[in-house]
Amino acid sequence: MQPFNGLDMGIGNLMRLSNAVTRSISPENFTGEKGNGAMATEGTGAACARDLGIGWKVSPSVEIEPGVEFTMGEIQGPGAIQHIWLTCFPGQWRNMIFRLYWDGEESPSVEVPVCDFFCNGWQERADVNSLPIAVNPAGGFNSYWVMPFRKTARVTMENKNNDKAVLYYQIDYTLTDVPDDAAYFHAQWRRSNPVAYKDVHTILDGVKGNGHYVGTYLAWQVNNTGWWGEGEIKFYMDGDSEFPTICGTGTEDYFGGAWNWEQPQGTYRTYSTAYLGMHQAIKPDGLYRSQQRFGMYRWHVMDPIRFKDDLKVTIQDLGWRSGRRYLPQQSDIASTAYWYQAEPHAPFPKLPGNDEREVI
Repeated sequence: MQPFNGLDMGIGNLMRLSNAVTRSISPENFTGEKGNGAMATEGTGAACARDLGIGWKVSPSVEIEPGVEFTMGEIQGPGAIQHIWLTCFPGQWRNMIFRLYWDGEESPSVEVPVCDFFCNGWQERADVNSLPIAVNPAGGFNSYWVMPFRKTARVTMENKNNDKAVLYYQIDYTLTDVPDDAAYFHAQWRRSNPVAYKDVHTILDGVKGNGHYVGTYLAWQVNNTGWWGEGEIKFYMDGDSEFPTICGTGTEDYFGGAWNWEQPQGTYRTYSTAYLGMHQAIKPDGLYRSQQRFGMYRWHVMDPIRFKDDLKVTIQDLGWRSGRRYLPQQSDIASTAYWYQAEPHAPFPKLPGNDEREVI
């Protein structure tokens, strides 16, 4: 039996001993080095700790100037990030860009506005109670995606706001042997605002290589009246062209719901479970609020969608019009796709600018 490397954690193997080493990076220990925590003499809490001195929450957070991509942590491997916690001010979320780089790559494997990565794309706090992502009162963002690396891991946050941003964070990781078949974690953000008439929203495209798709988050604003979620999600893989290999039956079906999420009648019922959720429904108030907004996630943890060569994912924007006919809608849809694959990965599309990401 092979020695346990401390990865693939779960209740069933929690009792197993391992040679893996546990480390953590935060503003109180920027390097994660053993015995190097709580040594700060300067930081955002220094004035508050002036009567107590070193070791008394001198550096709980960092301030990031506008236009700066701050390196939250740089880790020498092999190993894996096992948990990330962070929080920052809600009004800044869409302009805080979260990135992850593996093994010295120049092009990030993760590039997503921080709120969308943590299923809060509308910048209005919504709790999430799932296995890979948990969001807790009041804006505590947690990721439990396992993120292996062999040489280095670099975690950054870019502040694209016009004002200084304050970021609290902790990166919990292990240094251990990484299996040869362990793929690298990726996440990418896209937005269609609005979706072109009789077109689809593309969640992911241009992926090349061997891997598996593990999750979807959608921030969806409906720009018309009536039920809006008839659209099918489609997965084109390994040479599919006109027709996909996997085709869903409807938007709420893909996210594990049914019958318009309507319960009781005339009301949307939100839910947040281990692998599926429609955890946010923002309704207009009839004065200044615009159309309804929804947040939905689907984690393919127990049913990853495996591909060998390439992958494209789209979703239809489909509602109802007169005469019992489908209506091609023009919603505002922002998506985050999560997947694992062998490196190298194809370069991501250029991230849209502040105006193109803005929530209005």
